[in-house]
Amino acid sequence: MGVATPERTVRKALGELQRPAERKTKERVFRFLLFAATVVGVVVLGVLIVSVAIDGVPRINSTFFTNYYSRFPERTGIRSGLTGTLSLMVLTASFSFPIGVGAAIYLEEFAPKNRLTDLLEANVSNLAGVPSVVYGLLGAAVFVYLLDFGRSLLAASLALSLLILPVIIVAGRESIRAVPQAIRQGGLALGGTPWQVASRQVLPAAMPGILTGTILALSRAIGETAPILVVGAAFTRRADNVPWEPLDSFTALPIQIFQFVSNFQEEFRVDAASAGIVVLLVVLLLMNSAAILLRNRYSRRW
Repeated sequence: MGVATPERTVRKALGELQRPAERKTKERVFRFLLFAATVVGVVVLGVLIVSVAIDGVPRINSTFFTNYYSRFPERTGIRSGLTGTLSLMVLTASFSFPIGVGAAIYLEEFAPKNRLTDLLEANVSNLAGVPSVVYGLLGAAVFVYLLDFGRSLLAASLALSLLILPVIIVAGRESIRAVPQAIRQGGLALGGTPWQVASRQVLPAAMPGILTGTILALSRAIGETAPILVVGAAFTRRADNVPWEPLDSFTALPIQIFQFVSNFQEEFRVDAASAGIVVLLVVLLLMNSAAILLRNRYSRRW
């Protein structure tokens, strides 16, 4: 291999300058491919949403929210699935948010830089890509049988917490890392302890990103079927069996939608299932809207 001389470097640079048309053509092709991929994704999503809305919106009424599952399509409802999903999200957020934020603060602000910390960080990043059914199997083994919580709302919420904890930790670390060092140095210069600076200065400044990552993680958990199905979600619930206590049995909207789709009657497979999907999409949109509002509120304050 020859040594690069100044003359050779200049000739190479001039050769690059003599091919602007070729570079512009490649750039246009790349932009077109990106635009085409975006259009295809948006169009397919739009067609699916419109198709589901056409079939499901006429079926949505007050009784659809207040009735339980019934063998008669005109009487069936999603009350048990909706209350079960909301209960799951409340418990999952209660477990995952403090643990995830605490782990993010420790790893970013207090953990020593050694091999153990590097191994822990790598494992957290890898766990974010583990299939959800694996967390369901882990939850069934640990929470249902080992800790004897049974096939309950508590076991399912703990399994979902394991599912979204890596996402919350990664999002929290990125948000904490984005806080300027000047804030930390100013707090320490004024006599604050590292814990006071982290809890009163760094954490509030990083809260917009942390809340956004948490609610997006919960949005993923709300549509998961495999973990709660493995842990033991029921297919039907009636009367006063709404899960008010953590050890109660439960069902959820994804399970109930799957039950509608599996029914041989077209009123269940098309109308009721589409209406359940519309309700689930609305809940997801509300959660994402809450993430945007919280992020904007904290961004204005800090």
